[in-house]
Amino acid sequence: MFKHILVPTDGSTLSLRAAKNAVRFAKVHGARITAFYAAPEYHPNIAGDYLPANFVPLAVFQKQIKKTAEKYLEQIKKLATVGGVACSGMYASADSPYQAIIKAAKERKCDLIFMASHGRSGIAGLLIGSETSKVLTHCKLPVLVYR
Repeated sequence: MFKHILVPTDGSTLSLRAAKNAVRFAKVHGARITAFYAAPEYHPNIAGDYLPANFVPLAVFQKQIKKTAEKYLEQIKKLATVGGVACSGMYASADSPYQAIIKAAKERKCDLIFMASHGRSGIAGLLIGSETSKVLTHCKLPVLVYR
């Protein structure tokens, strides 16, 4: 039924548990996985000629993002290898992770997004927002939510 599954990660424990279950799901369906990390965009904190003490140059920021992405994606790739499932990984920078997730799924021609939900509700859910909820709202692909 499903042949190519996008598995977004934010590096959290819940995200890793979702990835473990995504591998099991992919194995049963004979599907392959694309692990995905939505990295933050670079927004230097510069005001005129003033450079704050915590300023991070673009090259340093990009190096750190790449290192973080590779760490998170490698975790999923290892799970997939152990589970006997083909897996590739990719990351992209975006101000809105949900948009990056949907775009990656379309670009890679995935037929399912398998993602975790932190289950925030009430004021926390309203203030923090839910990337999973936004993916569900804006995506036409099937989305399997792991909680």
